[in-house]
This record gives sequence, C-alpha cells and structure tokens, in this order.
Amino acid sequence: MTGIKPIVVGVDGSEAASAAVAWAARAAAALSLPLHIVTVVHIPAFYYTEPYLAESFKEELEDTAKARLGSARVHAKQTVDEPLDITTEQHEGKVSQTLIELSANAHMVVLGSRGHGEFTGLLVGSTTSAVAAHGHCPLVVVRGRTMDGQPPTEGPIVVGIDGSESSKAAVEVAFEQAAARGASLVAVNVWSDVSVQPSLGASPEDALWSSIQTGEEVVLSERLAGYQERYPDVTVERVVARDRPVRVLSEFAEKAQLIVVGSRGRGGFTGMLLGSTSNALLHTADCPVMIVRPES
Repeated sequence: MTGIKPIVVGVDGSEAASAAVAWAARAAAALSLPLHIVTVVHIPAFYYTEPYLAESFKEELEDTAKARLGSARVHAKQTVDEPLDITTEQHEGKVSQTLIELSANAHMVVLGSRGHGEFTGLLVGSTTSAVAAHGHCPLVVVRGRTMDGQPPTEGPIVVGIDGSESSKAAVEVAFEQAAARGASLVAVNVWSDVSVQPSLGASPEDALWSSIQTGEEVVLSERLAGYQERYPDVTVERVVARDRPVRVLSEFAEKAQLIVVGSRGRGGFTGMLLGSTSNALLHTADCPVMIVRPES
C-alpha cells in the first residue's frame, strides 16, 4: 500500500469484527481515507504433519476467508452513504505480526473487542498488546453500548492528557477525530497523589492540593496550546480532577463516542499500556478506545 495511508480493519467473521468494520467505514468516510479490510489465515503447525489434511484444511480456511472479506466489504458500503475506496487482502501467518507490519503504512488499525477463530481472545490476549506496543499507528478497539452492540456515533471525543509524549500524540489525534466528526472535545487531566488523601484531612482548600491542581491545569493548557487555533470549529471542554483516571474516564465513556489515550504516561496514566487503567478501559469502556503511541 502506497500513497494515502488507509484505515486498516481486521475481520474474523465475529459480531465484534462486524462492529469494527462499521466503525472503520465511518471513520474512513469522515477522514476521506481508503478502507483496507484484512483477514489472516493461521494454520496450526501440527496440521503440517499430515500434508493432505493440511492442504484440505488450508483450502477450507481460504474459502472462508474470501467469503468473510466479501461480506465485510458489503457491510462497509452499507454503513455509510458516501462512496468508499475499499480494498481487501487475505494473509497467511500470525495475526499480530501481520497487523504490526500493516500498521507501518496505515493511518490507524481497527479491531473488534472480541473475536473467534484466529482472532480469539484478541482483546485481552497477546495480539492487542503486541499491536499497541509495537504498531506504527494508532490502534482502535471497538466497543459499543447500544442494544445491538454497535459502537456509538454521537457524543464527544474524550482525550486523556498528562505531561507525557504519548499524551501529546493523543491530543493531536483527538482533535483530528473531533474535527472530522463535527464533535466536541473533552480534554481530561486526572491526577492523584498518595500524599493528599481525604482520610488525612486534605481538602480542596489545602495549600498542597491547590498547588497540585494549579500545576495540572497548567499541564492541560500546555498540551492544548496551538490546537484550538488549528481546529477553531472544535469546542473544547477542559476537565482537571483529582481522582483515579479509570474512574473518571469510564464515566465520560458513558456518553462519548471515542476515548483517546496515550500508550504510556506519567502520574495517573503511568504504565497505561499494560497497567490497570488501560486494561480497565479496554474491558469495560462504553465506547471505542484508541491507543496512540508517540512517533519514534
């Protein structure tokens, strides 16, 4: 793939993958980007001990994959009114390695929250972690709160902000998403400090609490500087709160159409890629979650 980078979406025939295709199609239409639908045929090593069985099994998987890609293409076209530039591609090999390679020439990679077949356990397993850790573009894990399991299409874009480079990259992507979708942006800086606890008598009036709060407001302002001028049509709400990040972001997810976070952070976002905050959001958020890595 050359030229304009497409949005890449992985499919495996599951309902979650179908939701991912719908989300990716809308994103491609909003950003005026091509949509590249991929599936991976993975043949377990033990099948090769029986050549005839392996060949038959491979043909069956390839036929299934071809049908899967055709259905996904139709679903993508039916999801949006605008004409889409859609390509499909079938791969053989390891899922995570294939997606990481494709991410090098992708605007973003989109995956469903759950899968089956070769994408089994994608959300909590090694594939998502590998793509988030080693991918070359943002990763979106599509989750939905509607009755049919489809991702929400209304509400603000929420971005988690701190002083890290991952956070800086997340802000830029979040503004891009908000502008393309005609959505407002909620910029959230959540801080917590073990030295300031209500059980110890701390309150918003205490000097230490006030000092930290002021400092975090500065961090938020610094991270947003310049973007509101570049995206004048995006309405921005600033939120600075002393609480656990997962709690605050989960609350915003109940009304958001997308949460954008950096892959790693400091303070409340420390270890976000593999820590409790990111894991909680990927498991429980009521909207799609985008993980953005800083450019290397």
